[in-house]
Amino acid sequence: MAVAGCPDYFLHHPNYQDNVDRASNHRPADLIGPSFQQSSNRNSPNHQEDDVDLEALVNDMNSSFENLYSACSAPSESAPLLQNGQAQRPAPLPPTSPHQNVRRSQPVHILAVRRLQEEQQLRTSSLPAIPNPFPELCSPASSPVLSPGSLPKCQPSDNRIIKVFSEDGTRKVVEIPADMTARDLCQLLVYKSHCLNDSSWALVEQHPVLGLERCLEDHEMVAHVQAAMTSESRFLFRKNYAKYEFFTNPLNFFPDQMIAWSQETSSPIPPSQLLQNFLNSSSCPEIQGFLYVKEMGRRSWKKMYMFLRRSGLYYSTKGTSKEPRHLQLLSDFEDSNIFTVITGRKLHSAPTDYEFCIKPNKVRNEGKESRMLCAEDEQSRTCWMTAFRLFKYGILLYQNYKIPQQRKALLSHFSTPVRSVSENSLVAMDFSGRIGRVIANPLEAQSAAMEEGHAWRKRSQRMNILGSPSPLHPSSLSTVIHRTQLWFHGRITREESHRMAMQQGQVDGLFLLRDSQSNPKAFVLTLCHHQKIKHFQILPCEEDGQIFFSLDDGSTKFTDLIQLVEFYQLNRGVLPCRLKHPCTIVAL
Repeated sequence: MAVAGCPDYFLHHPNYQDNVDRASNHRPADLIGPSFQQSSNRNSPNHQEDDVDLEALVNDMNSSFENLYSACSAPSESAPLLQNGQAQRPAPLPPTSPHQNVRRSQPVHILAVRRLQEEQQLRTSSLPAIPNPFPELCSPASSPVLSPGSLPKCQPSDNRIIKVFSEDGTRKVVEIPADMTARDLCQLLVYKSHCLNDSSWALVEQHPVLGLERCLEDHEMVAHVQAAMTSESRFLFRKNYAKYEFFTNPLNFFPDQMIAWSQETSSPIPPSQLLQNFLNSSSCPEIQGFLYVKEMGRRSWKKMYMFLRRSGLYYSTKGTSKEPRHLQLLSDFEDSNIFTVITGRKLHSAPTDYEFCIKPNKVRNEGKESRMLCAEDEQSRTCWMTAFRLFKYGILLYQNYKIPQQRKALLSHFSTPVRSVSENSLVAMDFSGRIGRVIANPLEAQSAAMEEGHAWRKRSQRMNILGSPSPLHPSSLSTVIHRTQLWFHGRITREESHRMAMQQGQVDGLFLLRDSQSNPKAFVLTLCHHQKIKHFQILPCEEDGQIFFSLDDGSTKFTDLIQLVEFYQLNRGVLPCRLKHPCTIVAL
């Protein structure tokens, strides 16, 4: 007889009866049938030692195996789950055995989900309570899915993106903090472009549509200036030697006929007290003179007598009268900046080329509220614009001027001190003997200079012999070495050299060299002196089969242009002043 749920080899085994008897002795009481309990009870009065009800024992075992097999064969996935993730307990099945009052052991139905939850609850309950270090990563429902408002709000960055252009059209995009000044940005661009670090670099605000540009002061915030600019406006990085030149040479910037005291005093201003009066708030010097003023909404210009004071720019309604009843305010300094007009005659039909503009900061697209002014010459325009800067910023300009000097003074402690050389302190020296001596005789000094020039020629001849077999060959070193210098600008026109000199300050000694347009073998030296631009032609001359260059019709000869520039940087010669500031253009 086969039992349901049990293999046949288990029933037909020869030791099956022994196994049944052995199991009956060790089986728990709740798994033993009633017949077996009755037969195993030794104290029962109806006890029979050898009488075992085998059929009742098999029936009880069949019912137990059927219940166990049905419980184990049921898939755990079929058990329905409640919303909280716990398994729903199945309904109890009715007993299949006829013995309803018999206590039987039922298999325990444990689901995987319930077991995992119980283990997790046991694990978390045994650990100490630790606060969640990242509460913002969980939603209020403790879900791992992030809600839109669960993350903290990102703080806006204070950095700004600035585009800076150079004179040749190249540009550089830099990211700067919101509190960076124009001086700091120039230092950053000098570092990135590998330029010579000095205080003459400037950041220029240019408005091409209006034809205006101005040099930013070193203390101005670049981000604030950019906020008031239009999309067509841009920043330029260039040299400006005249930024603080008026501190070293104030008489060239402030002519005597344009400087006057206020009405409180009638004494003239001594030259030593000129800048102190501009920087001192208690004194009140003023600039006076005639200016052309463009009428509002018209293309016509009117000549008026103007007064520039600390409170603003005034014009007189009656000639040159300074009486208060004849003065009218034209513009103030509170929210305005002064610009140079680069396209005055073409755009505004200006009477001269020396136009400037006082533009309010709130005007961005159109120049309706800007005041267009025009001076007679470059010196008077520079005087008006420099006085405007001094009246508006005052002591801040002097502090900006002193900061680079203080840095140089700190660096001088770690380097060899260099004696300052003025133009009048240069004397001729003779080092042919055991000790040097000063040459007092002018004729002897001239002969010494000629001997030094011959020594330069001998050195250049040795270089030509080593570098090129023929000194007259176009590819010789002396004819191309100057093209590597920053002060040489190649084949540019006369007008372009004027524009570059005006943009970089027109200070005394500003110079550049270029190819001559009239003579293809000659060169031109462009030099600024007393805010005027002058041109000197450098002609080639031949001597003993050697080509030389000269500025004074062969009196002083040089083998190449580099020697010529180095000589006139130390000696004025036939020039009105020494060469001091090279006019350079740096590609960003």
